[in-house]
Order: sequence, then C-alpha cells, then structure tokens
Amino acid sequence: MARPRQFDEQDAIERATGLFRRRGYHATSVRDIGAELHLTPSSLYRTFTDKHTLFLRALDHYRATESAQAEESLGADGRPVREALRAWLLQLVTCPPGAEPGRGCFVVNTATELGTADAQVSGRTEAAFDVTREALRSRLDAARGNGELPAGLDIEAAVELLFTTVLGLRVRERAGHDPARLATAVDAAISALGPVPPAAR
Repeated sequence: MARPRQFDEQDAIERATGLFRRRGYHATSVRDIGAELHLTPSSLYRTFTDKHTLFLRALDHYRATESAQAEESLGADGRPVREALRAWLLQLVTCPPGAEPGRGCFVVNTATELGTADAQVSGRTEAAFDVTREALRSRLDAARGNGELPAGLDIEAAVELLFTTVLGLRVRERAGHDPARLATAVDAAISALGPVPPAAR
C-alpha cells in the first residue's frame, strides 16, 4: 500500500506561493523550496513532479485568490464607483499590519521576470490580467449606465488607463515608493474618468 502523505498539500502550495512571490522563479532553488515546505527532494518531486509544475500551481493559487478579491472589491456593493475604485487601488499598495512589505503582485512580478519566454506562464499571467480588465470594464460600464460616470466616457480607454495604473502601482509598491505619492497617482487616474455628472451628485 502507498504510504499516506505526511503534509498538507494545499498548505505546501500556499507556502510555495509566498516563496516564489518573494524571490521569483529563477532565484528560488529546489533546496529553497524543500526548506520552505519542509520536504525532502524525493517527496517534492513525487508530489509536484518538478519546480516548474509547482510554480504553475502556485501561480494558479494566487490568481484564484486575487481574482476573487478584485471582483469582490469592484462589485456592485452600493459604494459610488469612484470610491470603490480608489479603495481598491489603494488596497493594492497598502501593506497589511504584520505582512512583509515590498512583495508586489505575484502575477506582475512573474510577467516582469519571465515575459513571454514561457508559454504556460504567460498564458496564466495574461488570463489574470484579462480578469482584472473585465472586472474594471463591468464596473465602469454599469456606472456609466446608471449616471455615475459621463455618458461619453470611452470605457475601453478608461479600462486600459486604470489597468496600466494597477501595474505601475504594483511595481512601485515593490520598489518601496512612498504610499502618499502612489495615492496621488491613484487620484489622478480616477480624475481622468471625468467630472461627476450633476444627476449623480
């Protein structure tokens, strides 16, 4: 009979996610992974096949978590669209108490490090970016329809502006830039959506 695994596989993936997020793909060795997950090389390979496979699983885990958070933050929760957008954007660059600062976004870090060199990885990062774009598009379109945003707002252009702002914020947060300066950039991006229509004031 096969011996039962002596560890929680989901917990191992969460630990691997944190490790890859901090160090990146290339700078993380199999020895680093073993130490972080408390696994011998044989157990690591038996469970996850190889470093690349574990990296993909970690990336999938992070994407699912981040996508759920983005959709929840940008969903129709009753808050005015500008307020919801500002809170979400600032949340991206605010380090929670007790958390390690400067880790950045795992997806953005990965896209920056690996680019399009790895088709399996780039497919996942682009899929994650598409989820963010769609969440923004849905919220902006609904807000234009209910009169919170100008009727003439170019939704696609606004989505690209805000999405580019998201990526820039993530990179700057990882670089340790002053949160107050990042908040200024957030406010400027939201101002670009145009004036609040009279009916929405």
